[in-house]
Amino acid sequence: MTKPTLVVALGGNALLKRGEPLEAEVQRRNIELAARTIAGLTEHWRVVLVHGNGPQVGLLALQNNAYTEVTPYPLDILGAESQGMIGYLLQQALHNDLPQYEISTLLTQVEVDPHDPAFTQPTKYIGPVYQQEQAETIRREKGWIMKADGGHFRRVVASPQPQRIVESDAISTLIARDHLVICNGGGGVPVVRNHEGQLSGIEAVIDKDLSAAMLARQIKADALLILTDADAVYLDWGKATQRPLDKVTPGDLAGMSFDAGSMGPKIAAACGFVNQCHGVAGIGSLADGAAILAGKKGTLIRFA
Repeated sequence: MTKPTLVVALGGNALLKRGEPLEAEVQRRNIELAARTIAGLTEHWRVVLVHGNGPQVGLLALQNNAYTEVTPYPLDILGAESQGMIGYLLQQALHNDLPQYEISTLLTQVEVDPHDPAFTQPTKYIGPVYQQEQAETIRREKGWIMKADGGHFRRVVASPQPQRIVESDAISTLIARDHLVICNGGGGVPVVRNHEGQLSGIEAVIDKDLSAAMLARQIKADALLILTDADAVYLDWGKATQRPLDKVTPGDLAGMSFDAGSMGPKIAAACGFVNQCHGVAGIGSLADGAAILAGKKGTLIRFA
């Protein structure tokens, strides 16, 4: 029988952990660990993998700005570069762990609305963390918007809502042939369509959790798993009263407040999928992958 389908959203911060040097070898080691968790999930699930790119695309932007003889490339092109970089490392590591599987990475474009209010209210964190003085210097020199991220500061960019996956037919075809598909990397390359139907890139980074949830709804997946650097969803995060939430419904979460730049989109993505598809959604640490879906670790969201 065909295994149930699971869409896994793997956070960019799970691949380059907060505060770690943004080195290729560090990223490779983290991806090898992530691949083992993903490989373990294939025992019971047909897996589709979406990955984040926040630290990576921010690093590419810094490198991109270092060479002043060429106009810096826009974020959509850097997003495509990050899809290739992270997709290559994931595909190689998964192939080594699952030699019997076909592993396919698909460069994916995702349409957004050019009038999305996110373009005037950037919330998506990208790149490394900085002390406040460093962040202020970068803001003056590069004109980037910097916001507090915990005890540090990071660059923030527009994160419009995903509207449509351009390569959806190709993704569905690969899934039907039992490929482990890596797609919608970094949320997908953000593109807009004009009145003639032509596509062009736009300066933004799509939230990978919202993109993964849209994909999960589209392919009628049975479950959505959001893996990040937090071990669960916490109520009153950062306060003395903080506590993890284990088993909840979308209704339970509706009246709670979460950070718009980090946990907020994860909650919105998970609840949107559960409400529409009546599947289950898990949020938690990369190391706890299978245990989250079993309700033993992290936060599990079920339809009421």
